[in-house]
Amino acid sequence: MIEMHSHEQKPRHEDVKNIKAAFFLNLTFTFIELAGGLLTNSVAILSDAVHDLGDSFSLGLSWYFQKVAKKPRTKEYTYGFKRFSLLGAVINSLVLIVGSVVILAHAIPRLFNPQQPDVKGMLLLAVLGVIINGLAVIRLRKGSSINERVVSLHMLEDVLGWMAVLIGAGIMYFIDAPFIDPLLSVAISLFILYNVYSNIRRSLHIILQGSPLELDMEEVKQSIMDINEVQSVHDIHAWSVDGEYNVMTIHVVLKDALTMEEHQRLKLLIRKRLMSMGIQHSTIELESYDEDCALEDC
Repeated sequence: MIEMHSHEQKPRHEDVKNIKAAFFLNLTFTFIELAGGLLTNSVAILSDAVHDLGDSFSLGLSWYFQKVAKKPRTKEYTYGFKRFSLLGAVINSLVLIVGSVVILAHAIPRLFNPQQPDVKGMLLLAVLGVIINGLAVIRLRKGSSINERVVSLHMLEDVLGWMAVLIGAGIMYFIDAPFIDPLLSVAISLFILYNVYSNIRRSLHIILQGSPLELDMEEVKQSIMDINEVQSVHDIHAWSVDGEYNVMTIHVVLKDALTMEEHQRLKLLIRKRLMSMGIQHSTIELESYDEDCALEDC
């Protein structure tokens, strides 16, 4: 069997720097929120402050796991530590779920017993929230790892949440409608839960070694079958280590016997086709047409 390894596609540790920046921006603004929520008597802001406190904890973990993911492979972790990045994404998502449930538990009762918040203070904090979290989103949009995408989702949700608070506070500035404050909390929490669901599904798909979602297995099979020397393929397995680094093993049956040099050329051609379809690491086994392979029906 022959293996293939890919090289880094983006600047080394750039993703770590992105998550580090998001962590410090989020932590700084969390303290501003906690103080502002108490001063303005806004359950929407206090709820978001609690949510951001949990975010800061999970972002710190994501930062750590993303750093660990850069470590070289060892005898124990033969694929390296790339999946630690995915672990950070899962923990991040779970924190979001818990935070959203806590927010709902506090906001729903207040819908029926609303209290008037300090609208001017809410407006000021909302503007700051949009600016600070917006800077984090801009920084993270360059990332491609699932960990960065989940962190980016955190920040984007915060931006949208603060835009909603800004609009709601603007309405309350002109109209006596204090119920808008807890209503915003409920809406933001439900939006977060909806988006986290898709991230959890993707993360679990990777952990359970499902084939990469962007990969068409029939297309892969047909691409190999189109090569003149190939009679058939079987025992195809594909999975992703972390949502970016995809792996495949495949058995290729030859029409005729080939020399060692022809074997090498054929493997290079197959690897090139697999790489073009997003497979960075491939293990290829060539078999003769009359060879009895125990894995043929796998």
